[in-house]
Amino acid sequence: MGHAMEWLGLHFMTDLPEGGQVILNCTHDPFLVLLAYLVACVGCFATLDMAERVAHAEKSASQTRWRWVGSACLAGGIWAMHFVGMLAFQTPIDLHYQLPVTVFSLTIALLAAWLAMHTLSLPDLSLQQCLKTSIGIGLGISTMHYVGMTAMHSNASVYYHPGLFALSIVVAIGAALAALLMAWYLREGAGMLHQLFKYSASLLLGAGILGMHLTAMAAFNLVLPSDSLPAQTGEHSHLQLALTVTVMTLLIIGSSISAALADKKLQRKDHDLQRVNSLLSQLDQARMSLQQVAHYDPLTNLINRRGFNQIFAEKLIEKTNKGGMLAILFLDIDHFKRINDSLGHDAGDELLVALAGHIKSSVRSHEDVVARFGGDEFCLLIDLHDRDEARQMAQRIMLKMKEPIELAGRRMVMTTSIGISLFPEDGKTCEELLKNADLALYQSKGSGRNGLNFFSANLKTRATLELQLEEELRHALREDTGLLLYYQPIYDLRTGHVSKLEALIRWQHPVHGFLAPDRFIAIAEANGLIAELDNWVLRKACEDLGELSRQGCENLKIAVNCSPLNLAREELADEIEYALRATGVAPHRLELEVTENALMGNIADTLVLLRQIRALGVSLSIDDFGTGYSSLAYLKRLPLNTLKIDRSFIQDIPKATQDMEIVQAIIVMAHTLQLQVVTEGVETFEQYQFLENHGCDFVQGYLLSRPVPLAELLPVLNEINQRRDAYTVTTLSLAHGTSVLM
Repeated sequence: MGHAMEWLGLHFMTDLPEGGQVILNCTHDPFLVLLAYLVACVGCFATLDMAERVAHAEKSASQTRWRWVGSACLAGGIWAMHFVGMLAFQTPIDLHYQLPVTVFSLTIALLAAWLAMHTLSLPDLSLQQCLKTSIGIGLGISTMHYVGMTAMHSNASVYYHPGLFALSIVVAIGAALAALLMAWYLREGAGMLHQLFKYSASLLLGAGILGMHLTAMAAFNLVLPSDSLPAQTGEHSHLQLALTVTVMTLLIIGSSISAALADKKLQRKDHDLQRVNSLLSQLDQARMSLQQVAHYDPLTNLINRRGFNQIFAEKLIEKTNKGGMLAILFLDIDHFKRINDSLGHDAGDELLVALAGHIKSSVRSHEDVVARFGGDEFCLLIDLHDRDEARQMAQRIMLKMKEPIELAGRRMVMTTSIGISLFPEDGKTCEELLKNADLALYQSKGSGRNGLNFFSANLKTRATLELQLEEELRHALREDTGLLLYYQPIYDLRTGHVSKLEALIRWQHPVHGFLAPDRFIAIAEANGLIAELDNWVLRKACEDLGELSRQGCENLKIAVNCSPLNLAREELADEIEYALRATGVAPHRLELEVTENALMGNIADTLVLLRQIRALGVSLSIDDFGTGYSSLAYLKRLPLNTLKIDRSFIQDIPKATQDMEIVQAIIVMAHTLQLQVVTEGVETFEQYQFLENHGCDFVQGYLLSRPVPLAELLPVLNEINQRRDAYTVTTLSLAHGTSVLM
């Protein structure tokens, strides 16, 4: 040879051979080269796919598994490409391959491929790190190639062209760098365009790897002495072996890609399942939140009416099946409205939270159920063995309630009214027991509050009667049947004539007979009928006054009572004006009687309404004076005409000297305020004479006449007006058989 050298066990040749040596002319089978390129492309595609799977794997074990699968695919693809490329190498001499060395070359390829996959699985990759790894991979692939070449044995000597040898290593490193960068770039992404990029990258990388192999094969030379030229003994074809290796490699790599695709789909399904589970979890949380909202009171965090009813129903089933007693305690905070009105709703809420804490601390924590039904109403459900346990529980709560509470800078003590019903003696259903406990609570409130009452049968009877009366009163108002107005004369002491009448409602009930107002007024007030009832009285009184005018009583006035609840309605003035206009009655002939407490309830609004009524020309009278809590400072500001002294101050005169002094003082005070005085409940001549002697303006009572219907009124008025002195009045009262009883 012109120049030969040996390095790392390889023979390098730089000049043409001399001295009878011949370089054999070798060729490549183009089909097998194309087959080798196909294997390389498939191996590269598998590597890109595995790099993507590693990047998306969520578990460490899964990352490791796909890293090794990717390494095997890359190593198998490169090695199979090399092996098929070697089989594509055609020489005029026989070549033999050592299997152990060939397998060892596969191990080297596997190490290089593992380095590539390990690098691609890193969370971040710098250019410097990429270059270092590319050099390692390129050297590994080159080593695999040249180790594989050493497995080739023949009669010829092997020499390498140093320039092409070096170029093959550079090509290997370049291909490795390109593969790393592309694989890193294509780790993320999805869709058709992403897949096209992967296919294109696989073709490019396959060309790079095949180019390295062909460059290395171009550096490879077989040299024989001239005296041992090979005989052309025939063609050596390795097509079958190449196809076998190719098919096996493609099957392995294809299986790996299929597994990766299946895993990708499974992961997507797993993600979908996780999303579904997450949504289900969120829905469950939302359901629990809704259940919390639906069953718990947000202010006190006690269960509400809905939650209570659910637990109550379950308890009833349990007690019905197994036996035992339950108690339902209905609580209502006494005068709670005053707190909201005076300190505001925020202070009221704060107080409710504190009171809920008092109630909660009074019960047995695990056995008893405490609920807030709304407003200041609470309800308890307790297991018990005897009736006395419920009483002790109620007393314990009432005692706890009396502990002072700091609120808005004040120390407040609240009380509660309690009603109790028992299962099974007071009812078998939730609705019945709750209704009966409510009736017992109503009894406690009616008995002066700050007390407790058990349900009893007579409460139910009374409640049933009141409900029936309410329904029948609605019917009476709607159909205008059964309701009547009676009139009691009001006698003017100065003129000696009846100048006014008080209109008093009566109800001719079809079953219970003749009912006085005290039997149904409270029912009307409690059930929202009082405004309609008062309006009926107003219209009927104005109609009757018009009828009296046609009968010659043009100067008579009529006084009608106004409920405290009706006095709070802004529409009252308009209703009065309408009634007067509809009946043609002059406004000065109508007087509106309002109670003392009604006037003082909401003085600012009341004052506005009273002035509107006075502006119509209607007179105003304060009824039952002395029984309420009038403030003289406000009384002098009210546009009143008349003050009516309550009968309770008259009934014991002349025996009660203290009452006589009170009546005298009221008459003097009223006259000082420019008010006329009417005294009701006058039944004896002594009472009449006392009032006349002390300057009272009007008297009203059984001494003159009982209330009578309109049809009987004129004879009574004529008889009273014909008598001008006290004696005649006394005689008249005896002649009519009047009673001294109200």
